[in-house]
Amino acid sequence: MNDESILNLARKALETEIIELQSLKNRLGESFLRAIETINGSNGKLIIVGIGKSAHVANKIVATLNSTGTPAQFLHASEALHGDLGVIQKNDVVLCISNSGNSPEIVNLLTFLKQYSSALIGMTGNLHSKLAEASDVVLDTSVEKEACPIKLAPTSSTTVQMALGDALAVCLMEINGFKESDFAKFHPGGALGKNLTATVEQFLSIQKPQVAADVGIREIIISISSSTHGVTVVAEHDEILGVITDGDLRRMLLSQQNLSKVRAGDIMSKNPKAVDKNALAKEAMQILKSNNIGQLIVTEHGKYYGIIDIHKLLDEGIA
Repeated sequence: MNDESILNLARKALETEIIELQSLKNRLGESFLRAIETINGSNGKLIIVGIGKSAHVANKIVATLNSTGTPAQFLHASEALHGDLGVIQKNDVVLCISNSGNSPEIVNLLTFLKQYSSALIGMTGNLHSKLAEASDVVLDTSVEKEACPIKLAPTSSTTVQMALGDALAVCLMEINGFKESDFAKFHPGGALGKNLTATVEQFLSIQKPQVAADVGIREIIISISSSTHGVTVVAEHDEILGVITDGDLRRMLLSQQNLSKVRAGDIMSKNPKAVDKNALAKEAMQILKSNNIGQLIVTEHGKYYGIIDIHKLLDEGIA
C-alpha cells in the first residue's frame, strides 16, 4: 500500500466510527435517563462487568467514574463465578457490557448479577439478547458495521461503548455538582492535580540569596554565585527593596568605571515581581511567563520568604 492508500483507510475507519457515534447520539433517550437515575439513586457503588474487549472498555469507564466522583469497580465475567461475585453488595448497581449480549460467561452470570445487586443495567449491541432480556435498563450500543476492513474486530462497537460510558460519567458529574476541587482530590500526584491544588511553598527553593542595600560588588557577586538562580534579593530585615540579577551585574560592570563605590541599592531593580507562598503554583507560573522571567520572589505576609524557579515548576508539570 502506498501512503495515500494508508491515509484513506485510516480516514474511512474514523468516518465509520463517527457515523456510529452520531447514531448513538441520535438514539439517546428514556433508557439513558433511567440508567442515570438508577446509578445516581443507589446507595452503593457501580459494578461494571465485562469480558474480552468489553472488559477493557469496562476498566476504562471504571477509572473515569472513580476519578469524577462516582464509586465504581470492575468485575471480570470469567472470574465472577469463581469467588469474585462477593464484591457485589445488595445496594450496588451492576452495569454489564457485552456487544453480543449472549457470551456464555455473561449468560451464566445473569441470574447472580440480578440476585446480588439492586439493579442490572445492560449495555449491549443486541436488543434481543439474553443480557437485554434480563436487564432492568438496556443501553443500546448497536452499530451498523465495525471499522476494521474485515468487519470483525471490535472497533466501532468498543468506541460506542466507551463514548456512552463517558456520557454517563459526565452526566453524573454534573448532577452531583462535581467541581475542579473535587477532581483535584482524586489526582494529587498528577499534573492535573498539582495545577489545581499545589501551592508555591511546595516548590520553594532551598536557596535564599539576600544582600543588604549598602553592600558592595564583592558581596553581591558572592550572593548571586551562592545559588543556582542567578539572582539575589536586596532586603532589610526581610523587607524587600529590590532585586539584582546576573544580567544587572554584567550591565553595571560594563558601564561603571569606579566599582569601589557601587552599592547594591544603586543597581537593584525596584518593585520586583513577587508571589505569596500560599498562592497556587500555577499563578506563579502565569506571572513568570507573562513577565518573561525565570525566577520569582516568594513572600510571607509581604516579607521575603524565598525564591521559586520556572524550571522547577515545569519539571513538576505546572502549566
